[in-house]
Amino acid sequence: MAIAFFFVGHWVSSVFFQTFFLHRYGAHKQFTMSKRWERFFHLCTYLTQGSSFLSARGYAILHRMHHAFSDTERDPHSPENHPDVFRMMLATKKRYDAFAYRRETPEPRFEKDVPDWPALDRFSQSWPMRITWILGYTAFYAAFATQWWMWLLLPAHFVMGPIHGAIVNWCGHRYGYRNFESDDVSRNTLVFDFLTLGELFQNNHHKYAMRANFAVRWFEVDPTYHVMRVLGWAGIIELKPMRALDEAEVGGAAAE
Repeated sequence: MAIAFFFVGHWVSSVFFQTFFLHRYGAHKQFTMSKRWERFFHLCTYLTQGSSFLSARGYAILHRMHHAFSDTERDPHSPENHPDVFRMMLATKKRYDAFAYRRETPEPRFEKDVPDWPALDRFSQSWPMRITWILGYTAFYAAFATQWWMWLLLPAHFVMGPIHGAIVNWCGHRYGYRNFESDDVSRNTLVFDFLTLGELFQNNHHKYAMRANFAVRWFEVDPTYHVMRVLGWAGIIELKPMRALDEAEVGGAAAE
């Protein structure tokens, strides 16, 4: 039971801060917050992602490029350009590393106003710290695993962030339905995104990239947005006004 709680807790917390901080704040600035709260959530992102922590700067740059060049040859992580998810993510890692480790300078529009904490990036992405996290996960399993098959879950903790990215970038442009016609192949994979907390509403998100609520139809549920509403009510963040959706457009959207 302890292993199940640990795995689910790590999964949910890691994907929450990836979508809330790295994606909706870092890449899109769908809400604002004070510098102190930004540092707090930046640190929370590191503590929940652990060994697979993704640099906010590297993530934001790559994601902005994804929107600018969605499903074209210049898209850094489109399934349209790769025969399988593994080669897509390997190519994604190479592009991410180029920006996260400042080996390449992006176009100015892609790095404008991104969250940047160089000291945390250097600390978190060092091999000693990554190995420390891996040893910590392993120690927990050594203490609480009661069945051999539980150990099969352990490697997922090591690369939790990239696993979430692979699911969203592959499935969100491969499987599901479409509310809106677009130049890319983005899709909504789930109607209640319990798996990635809203990230699998890719078609909705590509249509309205600055909209904080990734769900647009009455039956769609974006869990992260509802947490954001609570944080907004508490005065921790300030949500930007969402573009009003025309009901006829949503109701009559093309589906495949």
